[in-house]
Amino acid sequence: MAKQQAAEQETLGQAMNKTELFLANNGRKVSYVLLALLAIGLLIYGYRALIMQPRAEKAAEMIAQAQERFEAENPDYQLALEGDANGAGFLEVIEQYGSTPSGNLAKHYAGICYLQTGDLEQAAAYLAKYSTVKGLPGALINAQNYGLQGDVAVEQGDYARAVKFYEKAVKAADNNLTAPMYLRKAGLAARANGNTKQAVAYFERILNDYPASMDAREAEKLLGTVR
Repeated sequence: MAKQQAAEQETLGQAMNKTELFLANNGRKVSYVLLALLAIGLLIYGYRALIMQPRAEKAAEMIAQAQERFEAENPDYQLALEGDANGAGFLEVIEQYGSTPSGNLAKHYAGICYLQTGDLEQAAAYLAKYSTVKGLPGALINAQNYGLQGDVAVEQGDYARAVKFYEKAVKAADNNLTAPMYLRKAGLAARANGNTKQAVAYFERILNDYPASMDAREAEKLLGTVR
């Protein structure tokens, strides 16, 4: 037992000596590495505190001006998009602060504005630039974004592509309000594409999974047109 303890102490002592020897021979290098890591940490903190946060705050102020025009009783989508001397538009927010959360949201709004003004190409382009976000409010916007891309595809006559976007919209926010609506749109797009089997599946899913939804009664009527 005593020999075993002595052997263990000797092994531990050898390990400690090796560590001390390594630090003695490479102490300067280790210090440089630690200083470099510290400097990187300070740079990241400084970038977030001094650059990212002020940019995000400024972007939030700018997008609020465009949102007021977008959400007005009589919205001016062109003005909300381009802005004027009295306030920024979504395009300006994207140009100056596109990498911020508000800049990302502005891409979604810009897509809607283009859709409302009849520019399907630009609507599709800006809606596609939007990056999905996490969280409950974000999930609803994600679903709306996919749904709008589906609407654009329908307007362009690309029904197969529209179906794919509506499916994404359902997955993005699976709830009793938006999911059955996008399933109904997917069914209509599938029917327009000549795929009656797929259309039936979407309408039946509304009845089975969301029987209390506003779209359930409409789905029952639509089933009669494809069976």
